[in-house]
Formats: sequence, structure tokens, C-alpha cells
Amino acid sequence: MVPALRPALWASPGPPPPPLLGLLLVLLQLCGGLRAEDSGAMEEIATEKEAEESHRQDSVSLLTFILLLTLTILTIWLFKHRRVRFLHETGLAMIYGLIVGVILRYGIPATSGHDKSLSCSQEDRPFSTLLVNVSGKFFEYTLKGEISPGKINNVEQNDMLRKVTFDPEVFFNILLPPIIFHAGYSLKKRHFFRNLGSILAYAFLGTAVSCFIIGNLMYGVVKLMKLVGQLSDKFYYTDCLLFGAIISATDPVTVLAIFNELHADVDLYALLFGESVLNDAVAIVLSSSIVAYQPTGLNTHAFDAAAFFKSVGVFLGIFSGSFAMGAVTGVVTALVTKFTKLHCFPLLETALFFLMSWSTFLLAEACGFTGVVAVLFCGITQAHYTYNNLSVESRSRTKQLFEVLHFLAENFIFSYMGLALFTFQKHIFSPIFIIGAFIAIFLGRAAHIYPLSFFLNLGRRHKIGWNFQHMMMFSGLRGAMAFALAIRDTATYSHQMMFSTTLLIVFFTVWIIGGGTTPMLSWLNIRVGVDPDQDPPPSNDSFQVLQGDGPDAARGNRTKQESAWIFRLWYSFDHNYLKPILTHSGPPLTTTLPAWCGLLARCLTSPQVYENQEQLRDEDSDFILNDGDLTLTYGDSTITANGSSGSHTATTSLEGRRTKSSSEEALERDLGMGDHEVSSRGTRLVFPLEDNA
Repeated sequence: MVPALRPALWASPGPPPPPLLGLLLVLLQLCGGLRAEDSGAMEEIATEKEAEESHRQDSVSLLTFILLLTLTILTIWLFKHRRVRFLHETGLAMIYGLIVGVILRYGIPATSGHDKSLSCSQEDRPFSTLLVNVSGKFFEYTLKGEISPGKINNVEQNDMLRKVTFDPEVFFNILLPPIIFHAGYSLKKRHFFRNLGSILAYAFLGTAVSCFIIGNLMYGVVKLMKLVGQLSDKFYYTDCLLFGAIISATDPVTVLAIFNELHADVDLYALLFGESVLNDAVAIVLSSSIVAYQPTGLNTHAFDAAAFFKSVGVFLGIFSGSFAMGAVTGVVTALVTKFTKLHCFPLLETALFFLMSWSTFLLAEACGFTGVVAVLFCGITQAHYTYNNLSVESRSRTKQLFEVLHFLAENFIFSYMGLALFTFQKHIFSPIFIIGAFIAIFLGRAAHIYPLSFFLNLGRRHKIGWNFQHMMMFSGLRGAMAFALAIRDTATYSHQMMFSTTLLIVFFTVWIIGGGTTPMLSWLNIRVGVDPDQDPPPSNDSFQVLQGDGPDAARGNRTKQESAWIFRLWYSFDHNYLKPILTHSGPPLTTTLPAWCGLLARCLTSPQVYENQEQLRDEDSDFILNDGDLTLTYGDSTITANGSSGSHTATTSLEGRRTKSSSEEALERDLGMGDHEVSSRGTRLVFPLEDNA
């Protein structure tokens, strides 16, 4: 055995060693091999221990957020039980996040994994992935960002801080979709469409005006910082515009929650809610357009008309493409739920609805569009069409499911905001920039609320009063969307300063403005304790209701008058064609499509539509009254259907009433505003003298 190994062990010139010396060499070789194997085993054990420790820290970080949410829920219950309104649940979540952030930042000993720095001075750019050869073994390292020289010795000193710092994509791909979808899915159509024109003006024109005013004011602040020596790195005009777009995303969740609890004026609620829903979508597309602004030439941050119009085209393209993608996904889901028997299996139906809705966001992002816009309009489309095809169990499940997800995701984000104030490693706080940002936000909000309200009141029957305008000005809180947009890119000096300032602005608006909502409502004399379906009483020059279901009639007439003309333009087409194609409601397509489309109409019309038509025809027979059963009033006069009057003579008959089209009746029924002019015998009713169509 020894002679066989001797040639491999003895390579030097000269005679081979004696047999005993050869045996010793073999033993040394074996011992060296064992030591090498032991070293490899020790490395594997160390790697396994590191993996176990990483898993434990991941579990602890997730448990921390779950405990934060649990504590927030219990405190919310206590506040609701004690009727405490000075602090909203989102403010509570931020306070608890701050407390945990302080504990993690200063109460846990540092465990640094930073050994030493390697110099790569010959390279002129950083690599996103780096392979390092360590003793013949290759290790992969990924880029985490640039580190300032002053913080080179404090790089990731605490593993727990690193674990609780989430990837920004977590917010966009996991937490934002249920929040935005719930906003569209729970939309109250009646009040939203009654104020649709004003909502679109505030959301589109208002956000654009606010963005450019804030951006230009902040550019002046940056010039001032440079003049006094408070600017240590580059801060371009496009960065200021980006900050204007980010901070223009309002999120009055605190105010709206208090409005809902106090039953504040429904029109004010609709204006604020509708603006915040569409405003988020506009802000994120606007920020994408500003990022896409790339002038030609050496100075890539100078004004270039071609690049400007290209950015405008990017804005329109992204918004329209995202809108179309969200609507198409909703339509596909409606068709699937209509032409299948999924309603027989509510669990599968709910699961499909959930996955199709969530995939809209990811599909839009994968195609280069904006998932926020897509999932918002997907939610509106699902509520308008797909919801009618779901079983009773699935309707309840989907509403509750997205309501719970919205609540948890929103409170998670606000908890993380409090945590990030201490755990984020790249904060840059500049007092001049922060004070300038607060002033710019105030001026930007005022510059689009008051002028737009003035022009909108020129065409509105129900004016937006000064108290409403002041409340909308006061309610311009910043929240989850502004934070998510700011944290998405913190690679440069300017973006880090913008993120830190955005965080402080969110804290201030949620705590101070949110806490002052109830006193502000009282000071501005805004109605509270109002039924969401109740409108202000009509004036003396309109018909007054005596008894029965008259209030519904007056409410329906007012809503029909003030529904935005944009909405009424497409509603007839929607009722006659889209609703019958996508749902089990509406008139049969055989009665609305041309005769040559008879085969297609029969294929697309479900049997339930004919059943619903028969049911409606049977129900109409219950509303036939005699002439003597109706009494009307106008001012001080009482008019009966046979023509008798208390103070003057008038002639009114059932046949004299304006005949409504099926689309108008469906419009009132869908918006929850039907006139209910004939409901029961002996009910005193009203007939308008003018045509309000």
C-alpha cells in the first residue's frame, strides 16, 4: 500500500524515502484531508446557522408588525367605545410605529456584518451584481445603494434594522392594490356621479396646478438653500417637479373616516372622496411623466419643448392605457361570471374575482402602465357589472374581503411610516426645505381649491359653499400614496431629502389636521348626523312633499337634475347594450339591437334577463291607482288628479305626465334615486311642472 502511494507523495529528485518515512507521509496526507473536510463541514454548519438566524429575524420583524396592528385594533376599539375623535386609527398606527422604531434603533445592540471595504478604483460605475472569488469559491453580492463617506463605519450595523426595512416594491405590488381597489369597489355611485364634473376638475386640473405651483416654489427654496450653503449635492428643477407630483397625492382617510362616523354632508364627502380616489391615480401618472422627461443635448435638466410635449404624451398614453386595461379586466371577469356556473360554487367564484382583480395591477405594471389607475377602474367596473353576476354569498364575501385587506394594508403602511423615521438609514433633514415644503403645499392647495370652485359654481345648481371650500382646503392630508411614491426611489441626495420631508408632512397632516376635523366641522357649520340618502330640503318654489314616499321623489328629482351631463351621455348606451351583454340585468338585447343581429342578441342575452322583465311587468300592475287616489301640492295650492284645486283650477292627469324612457328609469333605479311617484293608495305626491331631463 505504501509503495503504491509513494510516487504521488515524493516528487523531489533523489532516492525515495525509506518505508517508515513513507508511512508517516501517508498519515500526514490523510490528516490534512480530514482537516480540509472538517473545515468544509464547519463552513456548512456556519452557513446553516446564519440561515436559521436570518429566518428567526424575519419572523421577529413580521411578528413586530402583526403586534403593532393588533395593538392598533384594540386601541381603536377603546377609542370608539369612549367616542374619542381627536386621533384617528392611522395616527395611532404611526405612534406605535414610532415607539417600536425607537426601541429597534436604540434599544437593540448592534450586530455588524461589515468586515472591510474592497477598493475598485479602476471601475467608473457600480455593478448591480458582483461575483467575488474567495479561495476558489465564488460568492454573489448585489448592489444596495451608495453610502456617504461619513457613514462608512455604520453600514448596516443592526441586522434587525435591515430586516424591518422593506423593499419599496412590497408597497406597490402587495399593499397598494387592495387599498386602491377597495376605493373603486365601494364607490357610492349616486353621490359620485352627481358631482362627477367637479370631481374630475379637482382631480385632474387641481392636481396639475398643485404640482406645478409646489414644484416652482420648491425650486426657489432650493436656490435659497444653495445661496446660504445648505445644499451639499445636486437638486434639479425636475426633482422639484417630481416632489410636487408626489406631495400632491392627497389621502384624507382620517377626515373621511370622521365624516362617515359623524354622517357629515354627503356632497362634501363625495367631493373629498372622489377627488382623493382619482387624485392618487393622476399623481402617480404625473410623476411617471416627469421621470420620463429627458431633454436632448448636454444639459439633460434644461427646458426642452419637444421633451415637454413628449412627457404630456406619456401622461395621456399611460393614463388611457391603464384605464383601458382596468376596464377590460373588469369586463372579462363579468363575462366569465355571467356565462359560467361559478355562482353555484361561491368559494371558487370569490377566489376568481380576487385573483382577476389583483392581477390587473400586476398586468398593468408588467406592460409599462400604472397599476394604480388600472386597479382603480377595475374596481369601478367590477362594482358596476361583475357584482350583479355574483351569488349572494360572493357579494358579501368580496365586500368584506377587500374591506379587511384595505384596513390591514393601510394601517400597516402607517405603522411602517412611524418605524421608518428611525430605521431608515438615509434620512436627510433640511429645515429650510421642510418649512418651504409646508408653505408650498398650503399655497398649492389654496390655488386649486378656491379658483376651481369659483368656476365650477358658475355651472352648478347646488353651489359649493365657502364652508365646503374651506373644509376641502383643510382636508388636504397626505398619506399612503405620497409615502409609497417617495420611498420608491431614494438612491440620490435629492430623493432622500424628498422622502424625509414627505414623512414629516404625513405625520403633521395626520396628527394635527386629522385631529382638528371635528372642531373644524363645528366652526364651519357643516351639517352632521345626516342620512347618507337624504338631501337638503327643496326651496319654496318647488313642489313640497306632504307624506308617504315623497322625500324619495324630491331626492330623486334633484339627483337627476344634477347628475353630470358626461355621465348621462353614455348611460343610455350602457343600459341598453353593455348591461345586457355583461350582466343578467337590463332590457333584452333582442329589443335594443337591430333585427339583423337577432342571432347574436339571443346568444348574449341570458334567460335571467327575460325573467327579470316578466317580474318587473308583474310588479308594475301593483302601482295602478284611480284618479281620486292622488293629491298634489304646489305652493299653497292643492291639486287633485281630476282637476280640482284649492286656490285655483288646474288640470293634471296620469296621462299628462311625461313618459320616461327605460334608460332614464334604470338610471334612477341604479343611482338609488327613483321618483317613487306611485307607491301606495292615499299617498300625496308631486309632479314637476318643468321638464328636468
